[in-house]
Amino acid sequence: MSDAGEEANGAPEAPAGEVARGAGFAVAPGTAKRPGVLVAMPFDRALLARFKDNFPTARWRRKLRRWFVPGTTAEQRADAWIAREISALDAYGDDKGRDAYAFEPLESPYLAAGPDALVVRTPYSRLVVDTLRTIPFAAWAPEIRAWRVPWRSYEALKEAWPVIEEAAAANEPAARRARREAARDPAAEAERRRRRHPVPRSDPPPLGAAVEVAEAGVVVFEALDDAPIAETGALAHYPAITAPGPLVWGWWRMPSFGEIAETVPAAAADMPGRGWWPATRAGLAERLRRLRETARAQETRAAKARGKQAAAEPGPR
Repeated sequence: MSDAGEEANGAPEAPAGEVARGAGFAVAPGTAKRPGVLVAMPFDRALLARFKDNFPTARWRRKLRRWFVPGTTAEQRADAWIAREISALDAYGDDKGRDAYAFEPLESPYLAAGPDALVVRTPYSRLVVDTLRTIPFAAWAPEIRAWRVPWRSYEALKEAWPVIEEAAAANEPAARRARREAARDPAAEAERRRRRHPVPRSDPPPLGAAVEVAEAGVVVFEALDDAPIAETGALAHYPAITAPGPLVWGWWRMPSFGEIAETVPAAAADMPGRGWWPATRAGLAERLRRLRETARAQETRAAKARGKQAAAEPGPR
């Protein structure tokens, strides 16, 4: 019996996390060890041939009676293909969505109506991304840095739109700046600029290695004081430290790209109450992102300075 023919023998229990896409299609996530998606679809020889043409690396999972499409972008690719197939199956789906939009349009600066799809473009928000992923056939379009939602999914988008719009507005640059200003603590900022951190004298961090602290993220300690901390008022800026015994100041700096790359991430923060712990994967990723932002800003400033210098120099006579 062929792999495809096994579809006729009944369907097994749906995999965890499977989401129906309509018209007999469904998608379920793969595993952390094997990124990808499991695709269920109606049995049709012509449909199966088109699927194999689009996904030559897909493999049939006999026990699940589903096709496994490998890759970190498998979900987006599978959704885009399914959307095209359903479009052919339901030739009037997009027309219905356009009619619904014309009757009750969504008006928002984050939404534009295109001839083939609705285009959603918002400031980055994890909630927006997670919500759009629940919309059938919505797909990220990197060439325009926006999400495309086919017209046939307009009703689903309209239902989820209040969540999307609220999250997008909350992540506008002005809104983020306002939250930072509201949470700003000048005394804490001045303390952080001193690049010191209290650590237990009996359990200090290793010098010269990237470790993580709650207040500054991933840092590298370069020196430790011998005497216990006398400025007990300064310890109010480090409320997470609950380690017993005397504390001393540890003096830190930002890690380099090389130090980040050489650090083996810890599975989780162990003993955060002592003030430091081995750097985690999330902490290293955040520090790497900020280092890249700083490097880009420095390159931009240097390029502007070179441009001004070149403009100020007299040309050849």
